[in-house]
Order: sequence, then C-alpha cells, then structure tokens
Amino acid sequence: MTVSITGLGTYVPDETVTGEAIAAESGIPEEVVVEKMGVREKRVCPPDGDHATDMSVTAAERALADADVDPTDLDVVVYHGSEYKDHVVWSAAAAITDRLGATNAYATESYTLCAGAPIALRQITAQLETEPIGTALLVAASREEDLVDYGNEDSSFMFNFGSGASAFVVETADDDGGDESADGAPFDGRARATVHASAAETDGSFADDVVMPAGGSKRPPSEETVREGLHTLDVPDPDGMKERLGPVSLPAYLSVADTALERSGFDRDDLDFVALTHMKRSFHERVLDELGLDPGSDGYYLDEFGHVQSVDQALALERGVETERLEPGDLGCLLAAGTGYTWSATVIRWRG
Repeated sequence: MTVSITGLGTYVPDETVTGEAIAAESGIPEEVVVEKMGVREKRVCPPDGDHATDMSVTAAERALADADVDPTDLDVVVYHGSEYKDHVVWSAAAAITDRLGATNAYATESYTLCAGAPIALRQITAQLETEPIGTALLVAASREEDLVDYGNEDSSFMFNFGSGASAFVVETADDDGGDESADGAPFDGRARATVHASAAETDGSFADDVVMPAGGSKRPPSEETVREGLHTLDVPDPDGMKERLGPVSLPAYLSVADTALERSGFDRDDLDFVALTHMKRSFHERVLDELGLDPGSDGYYLDEFGHVQSVDQALALERGVETERLEPGDLGCLLAAGTGYTWSATVIRWRG
C-alpha cells in the first residue's frame, strides 16, 4: 500500500510587515530582526478577515484542485493548525468541512503547535493504512502574530510570527508504486510525494515556558486580565528557557530526522531537501549543515513569510519547487519543532 500527497495548496494574506517596521516598533536593531530573527517581511491578517477557517478553506481549495479531487470524495478533514482560531473551544475542522462541501467526510483536529505538520501527516498515513478510507485533507492556519506584543522583549523570539495556511490532500493506493520510480506510480501520476516513516519526541519540562497568561481555566478572561495585557504570548523566564533549550534542541532535531530516515530505510547521505520550521538564520543553517546538506540549496529559508506555525513545511516545499531546489526524485524531510517542546520529522519522496 502506498500513501501519497496528491495535492498541495497554500495561502498567505496580502498585507505585509517589514523587518524595518518591527525594528521600529520593538526597539530592536533592524539587522537583528532581519538576520537573527529571519524576517525581511512577513504576512499579517486584517482584523476583520483572513480568520483561520478563511485561510484554511482557500488553501484547501487550491490543494483539492491540485489533486483533482472533489470535496465530496474526502473521507476525513483534519485541522492541525493554531489553536488561536475564529472562536475558542470550537472546531475549525467542522466549519472547514462544511464550507468546502465535504459532505462525506468527518472532521477532527490534531494539535502539536509548530511541530504539527509532520505529526499530522504521520497520523493520517497510519489511519489510511489501517482503516477503510482512501482520501484525506490536512489543513492548517495561523495568525498568532495577533498575539505578539512588540513591547515585550521577553517574547522577542516570537516577533517573527506571520500568518497563512496550508493544505495537503493525502490518498492511498493498493499498489506500491515503487519508491525509486516516478513513472508508473499510483494515482495516475497525480502523486506529489510518497509518504514514508516519521519520528517524534517530547521534553515536557518546557511545557510552561511559552504561555498566554490569561484566557484559560487557571486565569479566565476578565476586565482585569485585559487591562493588564495578559492576552498576548509571554515567556516567563526567557534566560532560563534559553539556557535549558540550547543544549537539547539541535540533538533533538537530528534525532527525529535520523530516526525517521532509518525507519524509512535511508540515512543522511540519501537526503536531498529539508522543509524546516522557520527559525533564526544561523540555527537553520546549523541544522541543515549537521544533516550534511547545503543551507543555500537544500532547504528554503522563509524570511519573506516569517514563522507560520505548522504551515512552514508546506511553504518550504512550495518555494523549494518554485526555486528548483526540490526536484522529482528527491528525498525530503519535513522537520519541525513546537514549544512544549516537541520535535517531529516525516520523510517523503518528492514526485513532482
């Protein structure tokens, strides 16, 4: 049985904020914003539009068109984007399913913050392999830029948060298609990528290092919490987080990548392209270099989008294709990390 991505779609808002503007508002030097935080510009949403479901539906429609799949052929719709969406305690997946007209699909959600794309892809792959369903839609969106306070230096590593959405159509076929052959693959040649194995690991000691102080059950929203500005993202102990995260982050990235490659029957020497969570430029280059790749040609640095939560991997794949860094036959890895902290990886064979 082969599981493949047959459709890919993304969406980003029209409005942009430049690194220069972020520097002016935050008081951080422009060079630091652009080079260290990795933001030449990023996309942001208007207050009255481009909500999570709006962006997800647009990305989904593009992915469905790319796959030549009708919404009524979908068996399941999975939302794996930001928990900050149109409403709280609410199913974005159900709303997206309804707006698409996916009348034969059920809707569910998977939430692993910025590590979500590789994990959601693995979850749906396992489901397709074991259940009598054949076609799934993965959608994600984020506008967590809304939750950033540029006056809070403690949360400055999140100043790169941007907005956008992504969608993958994922299908299964009984014939294996052969990993090495782009010709004669299943899905009548519609496969964009064959999905291989995944890996993930979590260090829960970081669970409280990035929080929105109010709005949950521990501190429900009130006039007082709004007045005190407690509804933006905060890092209670930035120095402590940095001190503890520094020694473990790179080994964790490499560990999940190596494990996913090994489970897929490959190693680092086989790897051609990595779609990596957006981060400061030096660390992005370090991860690719440690994996034996050229940061200038074997990945894509999203400094014109910023960090768009679990949308990053789809944006990197799309831009990799557009810039001819990702080509048919390449072995790729979706590699991600999300606060909490979870690191994740899924290996794919790009078909075109």
